[in-house]
Amino acid sequence: MSQLLEMKNITKIFPGVKALDKVNLNLRSGKTHILLGENGAGKSTLIKVLSGAHQPESGEIYINGEKAVIASPSDAFKYGISVIYQEFQLAPNLTIYENIFLGRELTNSFNFINKRKSIVKTKEMMDFVGLDITPGTLVKDLTIAEKQMVEITKALVFDSDIIVFDEPTATLTDKETKRLFEIIHQLEEEGIGIIYISHRLEEFKEVGEKCTILRDGKYIDTVELKETSKEELVNLMTGRKINRDKKRCDICSPDKIVLKVENLNYKDKVKGVSFHLCEKEILGVSGLVGAGRTELVKTLIGEYSKDSGKTYLNSQEIEFKSPADAIKNNLFYLSEDRKDEGLFLGHSIRNNITISSLKRVTNKGVLKRKHEEQICDDLIKNLNIKTPNMHTEALTLSGGNQQKVVIAKGLCRQAQIYIFDEPTRGIDVGAKEEIYEIMDQLIQDGSSIIMISSDLPELLRISDRIMVMADGSLVDTFKNTKNLSQQKILSAAVGGGKK
Repeated sequence: MSQLLEMKNITKIFPGVKALDKVNLNLRSGKTHILLGENGAGKSTLIKVLSGAHQPESGEIYINGEKAVIASPSDAFKYGISVIYQEFQLAPNLTIYENIFLGRELTNSFNFINKRKSIVKTKEMMDFVGLDITPGTLVKDLTIAEKQMVEITKALVFDSDIIVFDEPTATLTDKETKRLFEIIHQLEEEGIGIIYISHRLEEFKEVGEKCTILRDGKYIDTVELKETSKEELVNLMTGRKINRDKKRCDICSPDKIVLKVENLNYKDKVKGVSFHLCEKEILGVSGLVGAGRTELVKTLIGEYSKDSGKTYLNSQEIEFKSPADAIKNNLFYLSEDRKDEGLFLGHSIRNNITISSLKRVTNKGVLKRKHEEQICDDLIKNLNIKTPNMHTEALTLSGGNQQKVVIAKGLCRQAQIYIFDEPTRGIDVGAKEEIYEIMDQLIQDGSSIIMISSDLPELLRISDRIMVMADGSLVDTFKNTKNLSQQKILSAAVGGGKK
């Protein structure tokens, strides 16, 4: 296989931080190359340099042996480079086919947009990736997983020589992930070179042979995956050893119920769900995509108007008419969609952290700036948020560090109950450990947690009990004992959906 891409000594500097320091990356045609690193290591910045979104201070890019000048995304497109970003680049109020061809519209002989041809070509590629939806569907009506498949479709519609996948499986089901790997192998057979970014180490050997590791903006090594263990990859990535098998202490108070939900219903999304949450408990919520997990908690906090059901907080019946009501009563929801629901991306880290806790940082309506900055400084240090300072816009952070800001916002509120919705999606191994430690500390301080996760090993590691949902219903609840297995949880999820 010939050398398709060579990035040499790429250096990129932002105000106060050197994001990339003489980084190298090579890619051969017909091969998939893994790019690995912690959140903030420089992976996304390197890809943005390749895609023309960022201009490097120094360094060179060669494509098929010839020096390439990529000054804009349109230049990258001309060189046959497509990027599927971790954060979706979709217009919510446009249809799927309009998003696919946005800025690259198909036209007829009169130079008008050829709607029919656009729909046909979109449907053809949607069938190829296994997305069974009408091309005329508005993007805002899609699930997170469906949006991810639209992003993949968008990259495949045009003839690309290089495709970058940034955390492509973070929102996909096992079936969709399997199909994605099949697509990647088909693309390899066509000679397309693929750069694959993921924190799911178990995926690597299924899709690639070589892996380049970055740490703190620097090139660390390129290794053969068949000769490198997961532990060695983690050590190269973090520069430290991590105990991924450590389980938290069991301090749950099963006799003290802090939250009780009875027969909660919302349209056909939540069907007669009843459950309870104990003091100092982590209650895991499992289920396949579309099972109704997020709909359940959004109905609970009042974002969706329930059809029926009762909620009891500390034994007192209560009704949350909006998320603001839930926050006032010390129940805080951390959304899975950090970009659209979790953060004000154009505002500073400081503003994002304290926006839901203004009473804590004001006195009679006057901001106590020093107090606010002290709180933010402590949270940034405790969560190891990689940023030049608290005044940096959230938009400029890596996805993993944005997620930490969402968590910092919740911690600033000092709630009694936290609902974490896919908190480690797109997060590296080291950052996951930090989040687990934060959750453990919250429990020790007396809080209770509901955690939605598609990562079964994660749920088995940190949960006291695990609820399983399917088709909007609660099908089973398991106490997390040594005998509980992934297979048992998955069987309940699949079997429950068939009832």
